[in-house]
Amino acid sequence: MSLTGTPFLYTTVLLSVVALILPLVLWSRMRGPKPLRITARVLMLLFAQGTAVTLVFVLVNNQNNLYDNWADLLGTGDHVQRAADLGKDGTGGITVTRLPKVRQTFTAADGPGMRAAGGVRVTQLRGRVSGVNAEVYVWLPPQYGDPAYRNKKFPVVELLPGYPGSAKAWFGSLKAHEQLLPLMRSGRVAPFILVAPRTNLLAGVDTGCANVPGQVNADSWLSVDVPKMVMDNFRAEPAPQGWAVAGYSAGAHCAVKLAVAHPDRYRAAVSLSGYNDPIGERDSLAAQTPALRAANNPYLLLRQEAVPPRIALYLSGESGDGYQAGMALEAVAKAPTTVRVVFLPRSAGGHTMALWRPQVDTVFRWLTLQMGQGHARGRDTSVAGRAPGATPPSPSTGGSTRAALASGTASRAGAARRP
Repeated sequence: MSLTGTPFLYTTVLLSVVALILPLVLWSRMRGPKPLRITARVLMLLFAQGTAVTLVFVLVNNQNNLYDNWADLLGTGDHVQRAADLGKDGTGGITVTRLPKVRQTFTAADGPGMRAAGGVRVTQLRGRVSGVNAEVYVWLPPQYGDPAYRNKKFPVVELLPGYPGSAKAWFGSLKAHEQLLPLMRSGRVAPFILVAPRTNLLAGVDTGCANVPGQVNADSWLSVDVPKMVMDNFRAEPAPQGWAVAGYSAGAHCAVKLAVAHPDRYRAAVSLSGYNDPIGERDSLAAQTPALRAANNPYLLLRQEAVPPRIALYLSGESGDGYQAGMALEAVAKAPTTVRVVFLPRSAGGHTMALWRPQVDTVFRWLTLQMGQGHARGRDTSVAGRAPGATPPSPSTGGSTRAALASGTASRAGAARRP
C-alpha cells in the first residue's frame, strides 16, 4: 500500500475511528483478572495514540510531500548504481551530445495533485553518466499538444524540493502546474516544460546536489542526465538559454549552486529560502569536508570566478532564512551576472509551503522575462527595484544565518537554519 496513496490515508482514518470507539465501548465491560483488564486498557490507549500520531503524520506528509514512499521513510532507499569520479565538469570526459538518444516510456503519475492540470507523467531513468537510477516527473504546458506549436521548442525549468522532500512536491504541495496552467493559456507566463527529478538518492542523507566520488553523482544526475533525457524525448530548447532551475529550502541551495557552477547548462535559477554554505543542511554530503563545502558554495564560486557567468538569480527569503544569503550573492555578483533579492516579512509564512506556494506566480513571470520569452503578455513588477516594504540592505553574509556560512568556517552546531 502506497505511503502517499488514498487507500493508506482512508485506512489510517478508519483505524483512528476504531481506536477511539474501542475504549468507549469496552472499557467498563472488561472481564477477567485485574492485571489482564489493566493490560487490555493500556493496549487500547496505546492503539488510540499510535493511530492518532500516524494519521497526523500521513496528513502532514501528504500536504508537504516529505517522503514519497516507504523506502524513503524507513531509510532503505538507494538509487545509486555507481559513483565514479567524473571530474570537475561532471561528465567524466564523455561528450554527452555524442551519446545515443535516451528513449523513455512515460506513464501517468499517481499521488495528490498529479492528475490535475492535464496530468503529470513519470519515467524511471537510468543515468548513463551519473550512475543514478531514479524517477523523473514531467508536466507539459497546454501549448505543447497544440498543432499550431508543433514545430516549437519549449523552455524548461527543473524543480527541486527541500530535504527531506519528494520530487512530487512542486506538483502536490506547491501546485505549480495548477497555478501556471491559466497563466500560460492567457500568455502571461511562457509555456515552460516542468521537470521534477528525484533528489533524495541515498538513505538518510541530503546529497547537496553534489558529486561525491564513491557515494553519489547528484550534480551530474541533475545537470547532465536529466536534461539529456528531456531533450531526447520532448521538444525542449537547448541549454543554456532554454533551461532554468528552481528550488525551495535545500533545493534552493541546489538550484543556485547548479546555475553558478554550470552557466553552460542553465540561464537562470530561483531560490526560495535557500542558503549558500552546504552546512546549512547538517545532513548534507556536500558538508563533509572543507573542500567539498567550498566546491559547492555558490557564494564562494561566484566570488572567485575569473569571468562572471551569464546567469540570472532570483532569491527570496525572510531575515535569517534566505534573505542574507541572497544579499551576499548580490554583493559579489558582477555583470553579466544579475541577482534579484526579495525580502519577505516573518508574517509571510515561515519556512513552509505556505510561504513558497504564493511565489510560484511571481517567479515564473520573472523566469519568462529572464529567459528571453518576452512575447508573453504581462509585466512582472517585482523585477524592478527591491520589493515593497523590504528592509534596507544589511551587511552581506554568505549564509542564511551568519557570515560564517559564506566563508565555510561555520561549525555544524552553529549552522542550523531557523524554521
